[in-house]
Amino acid sequence: MNNKERFSNRVDSYVKYRPSYPKEAIDYLYHTIGLKPNCEIADIGAGTGIFSALLLERGSRVTAVEPNPEMRTAAEEKFAKDNHFRALPGSAEKTELPDQSVDFIVCAQAFHWFDRDSAQLEFKRILKPGGKAVLIWNSRCTYGTPFLEEYEQLVQTFGTDYTQVNHKNISPEILSSFFKTGQMQVAHFSNQQVFNFEGLSGRARSSSYIPAPGDPRYENMMTELRSLFERNKQDDKVIFEYETEVYWGEV
Repeated sequence: MNNKERFSNRVDSYVKYRPSYPKEAIDYLYHTIGLKPNCEIADIGAGTGIFSALLLERGSRVTAVEPNPEMRTAAEEKFAKDNHFRALPGSAEKTELPDQSVDFIVCAQAFHWFDRDSAQLEFKRILKPGGKAVLIWNSRCTYGTPFLEEYEQLVQTFGTDYTQVNHKNISPEILSSFFKTGQMQVAHFSNQQVFNFEGLSGRARSSSYIPAPGDPRYENMMTELRSLFERNKQDDKVIFEYETEVYWGEV
């Protein structure tokens, strides 16, 4: 499947069930990295606008670059009344933005889909002198509680190409080489989501590597997911734990 089309049939689940990002991480962007109200930010691979929303709340101007039309439409509908927001159908490799036009680039849960060499050239082109890129992931914790470990096992069992597309495949060396030599800085924050079964199943369906309804493996997976939930629930809820990872610097 074309990576730019992977989420077309998962937009509703993505909007409802994907995690946002912790306030501490956004504070770090504004207090330490230097984002400001009214600065120009390109949100590359913006998806449905989960991260754009947090930047708009701080008063920044956001250009969301998203190649998937269904996800981009969801973002446009969400921010239709916000004159600090616009969306473009470009990609990380070809944003369609003018030279030296943005103060910062953010990539939330997206960098692992990019052609890194082409994106690096494009980022250098559109950033203003001294501008910085920020790569961010909510990295799902895969151990520490029985639920987290069993969910990871379920994903490994039923996921279509999970091991290939998992962002954890990107090494620190690859990340560091995207930035100017010795420039990359790193920060980590805690994040979580609390789900009933409807939320858990929606969160699972939002992942591009999980079988979709109609797939021959879907019913077996949902049966196992229900069993997993029943074994691990407390007060009819389970907890997804994340480590929010931030990598930033000049490109």
